[in-house]
Amino acid sequence: MPTLHLTMPDGDAEAYLATAPDGGPAPGVLFVIDAIGLRPRIEEMADRIASWGYAVLAPNVFYRTGTAAELAPDTDLRDPGAREAFMPGAMERVAGLTPDLLARDLPAYLAALRSQPGTTGEGVGVTGYCMGARIALRAAGIDPGVVAVGGWHGGGLVTEEPDSPHRAVATARAAFAFGHASNDRSMPPEAVAALGDAVAAAGLPVVNEVFPGPHGYSMSDTSLYDEESTERHFASLRTLLDSTLAPAAAPPAG
Repeated sequence: MPTLHLTMPDGDAEAYLATAPDGGPAPGVLFVIDAIGLRPRIEEMADRIASWGYAVLAPNVFYRTGTAAELAPDTDLRDPGAREAFMPGAMERVAGLTPDLLARDLPAYLAALRSQPGTTGEGVGVTGYCMGARIALRAAGIDPGVVAVGGWHGGGLVTEEPDSPHRAVATARAAFAFGHASNDRSMPPEAVAALGDAVAAAGLPVVNEVFPGPHGYSMSDTSLYDEESTERHFASLRTLLDSTLAPAAAPPAG
């Protein structure tokens, strides 16, 4: 699968593109990475989603800071203490990706997705992981063509700030599915409930679940991986996408 270079407001961003099994036109899905970056695990997940009959674009949202290779971990994050040592630098990058910058970037990512030869239609889905779940919410708020949003082990989706990610649902036109982590201080039960209430108040469909395991459960290249919750996430995401976008012909992949 090709690595693309997207023209962005402040430079070029690498992006991984996974296409539907037959290579033909398919509904588009924007994959918003976690804080660790664009790397083989992200490509594996994008490939699996694409196997359901979708065209999946996963950009390096940290393009202002460095290339995917420059920002990638140089240790195995499954080793004891390795993830904990890597994350402070990663979180600095996350903090630098402000709502103002995302408001510049998201239209460009969505335009790039829609412009791919293998993508059909204006209606697209967005799936986001960890901090990517916050970005996915903002995407729905600024683009009515985003018809499906999945947010997985997302942190800080509900805050007291005027620009809290959950407030974006007021202008969204999407169906939502969330799989929060049961062991996640950045998304306590009251925040989970507030998020579900906000989506319901906007009159939009929502599945708002808590899966067992830690923040970051879907990332098999880290010490936080939880297979059960990862598989639940894939099942919930496929149901969401298939119910809002018409997938291209694809085998009954898991």
